[in-house]
Amino acid sequence: MLTYGALLAGLICAGLGGELFVRGTVGLSIAARIPPGIVAATVAAFATSSPELTVAIASALDGTPEISLGDALGSNVVNVALILALAILIAPLRVDRSVLKRDFPAALTVSVLIGALLYDGTISRLDAAFLLLAFFAWLVAVLFEVRKARSAAPQVLGETKPGRAVVESAVGLGLLILAGRLIVYGATGIAATFGLSEFIIGATIVAIGTSVPELATAIISRLRGHDEVGLGTILGSNIFNGLFVVGVAAGIAPITVSPTSAAIPLGLGIVSLALVFPPRSDVLDRWRGGLLVAVYVAYVLATLQAPAH
Repeated sequence: MLTYGALLAGLICAGLGGELFVRGTVGLSIAARIPPGIVAATVAAFATSSPELTVAIASALDGTPEISLGDALGSNVVNVALILALAILIAPLRVDRSVLKRDFPAALTVSVLIGALLYDGTISRLDAAFLLLAFFAWLVAVLFEVRKARSAAPQVLGETKPGRAVVESAVGLGLLILAGRLIVYGATGIAATFGLSEFIIGATIVAIGTSVPELATAIISRLRGHDEVGLGTILGSNIFNGLFVVGVAAGIAPITVSPTSAAIPLGLGIVSLALVFPPRSDVLDRWRGGLLVAVYVAYVLATLQAPAH
């Protein structure tokens, strides 16, 4: 029962801490007069992945970086096949072509790249360095492109009072650090109890919990009519998860996992991304949301039936 309680408490801390951290960091970015386009493309997207990053560091230091890989890849599927699907089911979603042109190819490339690195079943420290290098190359390209762009992300996500933004950032970060430790402890215990791999626990239960900030961002932006914020943040978060989060975890401790297990989130992640590529009308209709949910259900069932090691 202790492991279940620790995991539940960790997921709650991750959700609450991630949401506070997003509001605080975006608010501080506004106060620092960082251009809104940069806030949307980088700060907002990366802050929503803060739970995955804290889990990555905690699990790698604990000697179970497979939790982090499962969490990062699983979160990418959750972001598109569940969270974005829910946003589309609320109402048809209009796609911003500039966001799609910049981030869609990068998100697809991330899945292919990780799949290639996992061909031998291991992401080494050298592989980690390559992932981090790719991330910073992408980041520099994005900064050059959006430094003068406008976006509604700060208004949708940020805290407008600098003092409160500092408090929210600090409290959120503290909760995220605590969440990382609790999630790793609980996930490791549950994996041992049921004979599941840490990767599978990370790719299912942990992935949902650490994706709460993306859920809040997608739903809030959708209800307020700012479609580009939700989609842009989710795509940016997926890129951050695949390149930076996995790179950090593998840099601390090499990751070894069954290529078959990893192929499931990678493959279905690509399928879910393909389903959000818009038609000429630039509108994603509700039927696509239904298909994405079906992909997520297939993902969960396939992951749970994958080999433990």
